[in-house]
Amino acid sequence: MVEQFRKKSPEEILQSISKMHRGRLKIILGAVSGSGKTYHLLMEGQSLKKKGIDVVLVRTGEATHPKLEQKREGLEQIPSIEWNRLGQTRHDLDVDALIARDPEVVLVDGLAYRNRPDAPRATRYEDVQTLLQHNISVIATVNIYELSGMKELAERLTKLEVQIEQCVPEDTLAQADEVKLLDVTPEAILKRLQEDEGNLSRTRHPLFRRDNLHMLRELALRFVANGVNDDLEDYRERHGMVGASGATERILVSAQYHWNGSILVRRGQQVAKRLGGELLVVCFRLAGKKQTREEATFHRAILKLVDKVGGVFEEQALHRPQAVASELVAYAIDKKVTRIVMGQSKRTRWEEIWYGSIVHKILRQTKNIDILIVADRSERDGERVLPTKRRAAPINPYRRLSEAEMEEEIGKIKRGSLKVYVGAAPGVGKTYTMLREGNELTQNGIDVVIGLLETHGRKETTEQVGTLPLIPRKRIPYKNATLEEMDTDEIIRRNPDVVLVDELAHTNVPGSQLEKRYQDVERILSAGISVISTMNIQHLESLNDSVEQITGIRVHETVPDQILHQADEVELIDISPKALRQRMREGNIYAMEKVEQSLANFFKTGNLIALRELALREVADDVDERLEAWERRTLRGPWRQREVIFVCVNLRADSERLIRRGFRIAYRLKASWHVAYVQDHQPLTDEERIQLEKLKKLTERLGGCFEQYEAASKRKVFTKLVLHMNEKHATQVVIGQSARTRWKEIRDGSVIQRLLREVRHMDVLVVADHVPDTN
Repeated sequence: MVEQFRKKSPEEILQSISKMHRGRLKIILGAVSGSGKTYHLLMEGQSLKKKGIDVVLVRTGEATHPKLEQKREGLEQIPSIEWNRLGQTRHDLDVDALIARDPEVVLVDGLAYRNRPDAPRATRYEDVQTLLQHNISVIATVNIYELSGMKELAERLTKLEVQIEQCVPEDTLAQADEVKLLDVTPEAILKRLQEDEGNLSRTRHPLFRRDNLHMLRELALRFVANGVNDDLEDYRERHGMVGASGATERILVSAQYHWNGSILVRRGQQVAKRLGGELLVVCFRLAGKKQTREEATFHRAILKLVDKVGGVFEEQALHRPQAVASELVAYAIDKKVTRIVMGQSKRTRWEEIWYGSIVHKILRQTKNIDILIVADRSERDGERVLPTKRRAAPINPYRRLSEAEMEEEIGKIKRGSLKVYVGAAPGVGKTYTMLREGNELTQNGIDVVIGLLETHGRKETTEQVGTLPLIPRKRIPYKNATLEEMDTDEIIRRNPDVVLVDELAHTNVPGSQLEKRYQDVERILSAGISVISTMNIQHLESLNDSVEQITGIRVHETVPDQILHQADEVELIDISPKALRQRMREGNIYAMEKVEQSLANFFKTGNLIALRELALREVADDVDERLEAWERRTLRGPWRQREVIFVCVNLRADSERLIRRGFRIAYRLKASWHVAYVQDHQPLTDEERIQLEKLKKLTERLGGCFEQYEAASKRKVFTKLVLHMNEKHATQVVIGQSARTRWKEIRDGSVIQRLLREVRHMDVLVVADHVPDTN
């Protein structure tokens, strides 16, 4: 930790002192009006007041909902300056009165607001800056499209003119001490507006169409995720951590001024788009070598294309041709790249033995960067385009459903709905929010019960239980003890409208009917009972490797991704790492004796920033998937060509990671996917049989198709794999990094190089041996 011993400069000391005399700014960000920002603003005020903080509220309009008026009760309110514009009463902040009152915190709704023409300052944003300079902290609300720069992007996405009177500066969130994204599903927003008679007209506004709400929500999630990524990179740089964090994808295309350069850039852009990552393009050029006319033409074309697709281009000088692999790796590590995209090698087998393979050189020099070798288009006619949507088989409306199909459709109709609150870590407020929603549903006449609750001794959470009835836990005798677990049978017998089930990823105690809690939830849903549940992002099965890379901890309790994807609603509970660590210090998450250990391990600032970014991007991807699913139901027309992913595994320990990677690629590309193992010896050992069963179960849990083949010898394994790849019309092959040494590759041949020669018409993704951060 070099940073803590470095002497601060006079400028840094002055800056730190000035911060002590400046108030804190917290922004509550929403995707759109109606997402509940004002409600949460008032809740924050009530919470601070309970802790003895001097809080005042600026009343900037009349309450439009009884719930808001209820939350205002007990908060001191400072009158605003009223004025009239076009027959409408307006409310400016009375900054002088606020400075004279000098509270610790001011609650301000609607940061994007223009003051009266003769006001000392033109905007509410400037008023807030004045309060901060007087050491008064401010909590304010803003919508994503009210940020300068985001308005134009929101209009481009929705194809609507967004009517707002004032934008706030684009760096408002970056300048804030804390940003809390209020993630709310379109379904929840539309339901709130329909329940609020004063807002019924809004539901008819084009901005509140379901698809536009989806797009604005995704815009907010990705915008905050990008800001979190900047914070993460700053943190890792300060602590001397190199390479990619594991929280986000960054795609690097290694191109040459050649005819296929544009193909590689387009392929890289498609991959970056589907993986929600950034695109970088680099070209290594021999120092001192003059560009030919043809190279200059391709150079201009690549520059134009990279600019068009929103990538970043850079040219790097190369002093020795043999150093291209090491230079590329050094560049990729410096840029925190997660995947290198490159073209097929033109070298023969003997040239690769003599000079070495660039792919192998790259893989030997780094453990955390995958390589995607793009199919040679010249091998097959026509350029393959990544699909954005699945192709559905046309349905004949006159065909009668079979008995089995009829039962399946009736099951879907009867099935309860599932809502999942997702958080970046324990203690963000998932259970608290779930209980609050349960109480609100009860007030609206819905029969809600608590099926399973884990308060972990948190007082705030316990207080939220209110009058909600709790289903007693089932007692299960095990050896010489009695264990307790959720009583699924009793929940189904009780038959409520909604059941609240905490900690979806929980493994049931020994002796339970089902192994995992999510399986109990499936039973409850099938019985026609709706479920609201909670989980942390690290428990998502396909993110298991990323979480280990970030935290150094392998999470053993996981939930299959399809459970989350099949949920009717997924909502993120967002909180800044700084606020979460403060909650931990106050004893609001774990018992005080566990606090220091937790802060030094899983709850390290770097871990929390990375997990927050992971959660933001995962929910944003889920929103994107739901929008596409909605479009598939409402739009007509053919979809683009279908991808097929083929994952090759053996019985090595890293095969589970290959399956997870194959699933995430297939899910992002809306592709079908297969996992193949070729058995080349008889019989399997007990250890091998156990490992094989684990691979099968993992594939099935993630929704893939596991296939096992047999070969007479090791030499026949490769032939068998290629045969089945071609049979399934695979478009992308996923394989692991070779365990062979350089000399073994020369003697026995390289599996990767042989594969690249045999299947030049397919993309080949070589997954590196990822290692977790040790800092």
